[in-house]
Amino acid sequence: MFAGRSAAHFGPHREPERKHRVALRPSSYRSADTAARNPQGGSLDPVVRAEQDGTVTVGKDTGSAGKPVAAAKAVGDYAAQSNWVLGNNPTMRRIARSIQRAAEVECTVLVSGETGTGKELWARLLHRSGPRSDKAFIPVNCAALTPALAESQLFGHEKGAFTGAQGKSLGIFRAAQGGVVFLDEIGEMPLELQAKMLRLLQQREVMPVGSTEPVHVDVQVVAATNRNLEEESEKGTFREDLYYRLNMIELRVPPLRERPDDIPEFINFFARQFSERYRMPIWEPSPEALAAFCSFPWPGNVRQLGHVIEQAYVLQIEPELPLQTGGGQHKAAPAGAAVATPDGVSADGRVPYLDLAKLRRQAIKQALEETRGHKSKAAKLLGVHANTLTRMLREDADDDAKGAG
Repeated sequence: MFAGRSAAHFGPHREPERKHRVALRPSSYRSADTAARNPQGGSLDPVVRAEQDGTVTVGKDTGSAGKPVAAAKAVGDYAAQSNWVLGNNPTMRRIARSIQRAAEVECTVLVSGETGTGKELWARLLHRSGPRSDKAFIPVNCAALTPALAESQLFGHEKGAFTGAQGKSLGIFRAAQGGVVFLDEIGEMPLELQAKMLRLLQQREVMPVGSTEPVHVDVQVVAATNRNLEEESEKGTFREDLYYRLNMIELRVPPLRERPDDIPEFINFFARQFSERYRMPIWEPSPEALAAFCSFPWPGNVRQLGHVIEQAYVLQIEPELPLQTGGGQHKAAPAGAAVATPDGVSADGRVPYLDLAKLRRQAIKQALEETRGHKSKAAKLLGVHANTLTRMLREDADDDAKGAG
C-alpha cells in the first residue's frame, strides 16, 4: 500500500464501516435546534449534521451511541467514547477536571493556547459532558465575522432593521438558547462589539438590531484565543473588563512539544483514523521513527501532526517529518533522520532566540516566501485566518514605522 516501504511497519487492514453524512436544510432557522454555523465561519446556516461517527455536531448534540452524555460522566471516559485523544500528561488531566467542573456549574470559560492545540475540541467536550449536552453547540470564528453585519449575526435583527432584512433573525446567541456558544479567536473581535459582548455576559440579554427591547438569553459561553489577552488589554486592543468577565476559568492548553509522551497516542489515533478513511493499512512506526516524531518540535501542534500522517496516506508513503531548506521550500525528512531548520531550531524544540515578536515575524516571513507572497495561502500555513495575518502585518509595519521615527 505504501510504495517503497516495508509492510512490517503496518498492521492488518480492516475494511471500515461506512456511515453516511446527513444534512438537513430547513427553509429557515427560527429555533435553536436547526441553527448551525456556515463552514466559512461567522454566520448561521440552517443545517444539522450527523457526522461519520454518529455524533450530531449542532442542534441536539448526542454521543456516538445516540444518547446524551450524563453531566456526571467523567471527561476522560467521554473523550475515549467520542473518538478523541486526551493523553496522559498531568496538565491535560487537570484541564479535563476543570472542564468537568465548568460544565457542571455552567460558567464562562476562556481556553488559551497556540494554534493547532485543539481548543475547539475542549469546548465540545465541555458541551457534551455537561447538562447542556442535548442543546445546541454553535462555534463562531470571530475573525471571520463581517464587520458590517457582525451585530446582526451575533444578536439577531428585526424585520426591516436594515436594507435587505426581509424577516426576523434569531442571531447566534438566541439560536443557541439553552446550549453553548464557542467564540473562537475572541481576540479578533472588534472593540465596538466587545462592549455588547460584555453586556451579554453580565446581564444575560441581547439587543437585536432594530429592536427597542432586550431579549433574555440562556447560553454558556466558551471563548478561545491564541493571543495573550491580558497583554492585549494593557495595550488597549481588548477590553479589560471583558477579559476578566471571560476569565472565570482560564484553561491554558500546552503545545504538543511540552507533552511529547502523548505523541505516540496521537500517532496511533491518526493512523487508525486515516487507515479507515483511505482504506489502507494502519501505520506502525519503527522505534527510530517514533523517537524522531516524539523529538520534533511540532510548531503546528496536533493539527500539524495529523496533517503529516494524512498526507502520507494520500501519497501512499511512510509519514515523513517536515524539513525546511534555505530557499524556504519544504522537503520531507525520513522519520528516523535528525531534524533541524535553517534558523537553528533543534529537534528538541530549542529556538535561537526567545523574543516571541521576533519569532512571529520570522514565521510570517517564511510563510510568505514559501507561498510567493500569497497571503491566504500563507495564513493557512501559519494556521491563522487571513484577517489575522493582515492584522499582524499591519502591526509589524506600524512597529517598523515607530522604530524609524
